[in-house]
Amino acid sequence: MELDQRKLQILRAIVDEYILSASPVGSKSLSQNSKWSSATIRNEMADLETLGYLAQPHTSAGRIPSEKAYRLYVDQMMQRAHLSDEESKLLYGYFREHVHGVDAVLRSTAKALSEITHYTALVMMPDIGTNRLRHLQLIPLTVGKALAVVVTDAGVSQNTVIDVPEDIGPEELDRISKAITARFSDCRMSTVSSKLVRELGGELSTRADFVESLLAALCENQSSDRRMVELSGATNMLEYPEYSDVSKAKTFLATVEQKDDMYRMLKKASSMEFTVTIGSENEQEGFQDCSVVTASYRVNGTPVGSFGVIGPTRMDYARVLSILKNVQTNLGTVLQTFLKEE
Repeated sequence: MELDQRKLQILRAIVDEYILSASPVGSKSLSQNSKWSSATIRNEMADLETLGYLAQPHTSAGRIPSEKAYRLYVDQMMQRAHLSDEESKLLYGYFREHVHGVDAVLRSTAKALSEITHYTALVMMPDIGTNRLRHLQLIPLTVGKALAVVVTDAGVSQNTVIDVPEDIGPEELDRISKAITARFSDCRMSTVSSKLVRELGGELSTRADFVESLLAALCENQSSDRRMVELSGATNMLEYPEYSDVSKAKTFLATVEQKDDMYRMLKKASSMEFTVTIGSENEQEGFQDCSVVTASYRVNGTPVGSFGVIGPTRMDYARVLSILKNVQTNLGTVLQTFLKEE
């Protein structure tokens, strides 16, 4: 059943009020700021409850929005909020003051998001597999060991300790570094694999086994060490009445600590500009009473990661999406500036 304008307006008012108060909304309080009588609003609320948009937690209490109501609110009724000049300046200043490398920028992003939203913030470190190789350097450590330092176009540095045949000295390591950099420069890291060893040919043909093991080690490191998620403000959720229940709070905190699950969630979201998942739409059991809002970020026009916030289902979606849009813009600018300086 399609809702008429009056039902939509009343539902939107209920959602807006509940977001602010966290208390069931009654017909009397709504009628004070509307053109409809308390009786009319009460009848409409009963219809909305029958249709699954509202719930009544206690007899004689007001109504609260359902997940169905929040989904309709986000998809059709919500208007994007405008950040105040003070909030915009705060975010802009935060990024300008925290540029000390890509990893540090993303840690600062998580902290800024949690502080300004008062929710829990998550930031996925760049997926190095989508980055393009800028430079590879093999640095001798001890006999039989070297450090492979990979720098990508996203400014991400990956360090991997590798085994080196004892008959390969520092000069040959440097020669191999230059040859691989020349051949694979601007190639995506996900394509730099052992199957491409044959393309090196010529001068490296006598070291094919070593180069193959080197590339295999780099690929293995890509799929493990870079699966990083920066978390900030996990305990912010404890400030909300929805998490006054100790067992519920423990379940949430245990869920956000599962970094592999958080990585997979953000990895999935990185292909979309924005996502909003509400309550039971979330795959993680510990987020069944939460909403997760994410945004992707780009480097050189390529999506390389995502970030977002987790809050109660009654989160201020309009404000959160505006904040994420602002951070998305600032983060892209900062990363591009950082790479140019590098």
